[in-house]
This record gives sequence, C-alpha cells and structure tokens, in this order.
Amino acid sequence: ATVLACSIAKEGFEKISKGANPVEIRRGVMLAVDAVIAEPKKQSKPVTTPEEIAQVATISASGDKEIGHILSDAVKKVGRKGVITVKDGKTLNDGLEIIESLKFDRGYVSPYFINTSKGQKCEFQEAYVLLSEKKISSVQSIVPALETASAHRKPLVIITEDVGGEALSTLVLNSLKIDFQVVAV
Repeated sequence: ATVLACSIAKEGFEKISKGANPVEIRRGVMLAVDAVIAEPKKQSKPVTTPEEIAQVATISASGDKEIGHILSDAVKKVGRKGVITVKDGKTLNDGLEIIESLKFDRGYVSPYFINTSKGQKCEFQEAYVLLSEKKISSVQSIVPALETASAHRKPLVIITEDVGGEALSTLVLNSLKIDFQVVAV
C-alpha cells in the first residue's frame, strides 16, 4: 500500500508539473482510492467454519499449519468477540492457554494486597466487584461494599481511578489484620 501510494503521488506531481489541473488529479486519485477499497470488499466472503479460520490463520502465520490450527481452536473457545493474545513463549513448543478470568494492565495499589506465594499476585475466586470512576479517599464511601462482602464472606475487588488516604489505610489493615480478602486496582 505504501509503495502504491508513493507511486500515485509521484505520478500526480509529475502530471501537475507538466500543467495538469491539481483539482482533477485529486478527484481522479480519490475515485481510484474508492475503487481500490471497494474491490476487495466485493470479492471477500465471511469466514465461518473452524477450517476456514484455520486456513486464514495459516496464511497469516506464513504457512505454519500448526499455528493456524491453534488460532482456530482459540477462536472456537473464546468466540468471535473474544480476546486472543499471542506471545513469544519460553519453550520450543507452540500451545494454547485459555485464561477464564480478568486481567488488568496495571496492578494492585499496594503490595500488601498480595495473597499468593507464586509470584507477586493477588488472586480471588467468586469475588464481589466495586467499580468507581472517582478517586476513593474516604472509607465512608466504600463501607457498604465492605460490609456486604464481609457479610457474604466474599473477596472484594475495587476497581477505581485511585485509592488513597484513609480508604487505602483501612483496606490494607483489613487485609492484614482481620484477613478480609480485598484488593484495590
């Protein structure tokens, strides 16, 4: 596409330098762009079967059929709207790992929320979630969520712009002293 665009621009500038009307050149280029964009759409067809997905994935993987089948399996398991992340591994084998959970790009607010010995992680099962668009600095704003989670003996995950001050201190103390499962991210 870049080579084609450079060639079109070069030819257009040449024609303009020889006296062609720049407005007409632009109009012609825009018509050509519309045609070039429309043609692949006309020729395309939806990929529906796992075999077709594997074929497309194999082509995208430079002909590697094993990768094509792994990607097809991934699409089958997460669905068309699911998220697939491809990473370089530390082994010689290719594989598929399905993580049925929620991951955050940024982590917990305090290292005191770490609750597992395998790495610096905080992991919960069947947790309650509190979402807030605002910064939480007062513990009073989250007391109802803390009480509900505590009453039902469920972990609490607080997802917010920021947690600080009295609220953060209270969460850390609850996590350490009374073994209340809570994390703020």
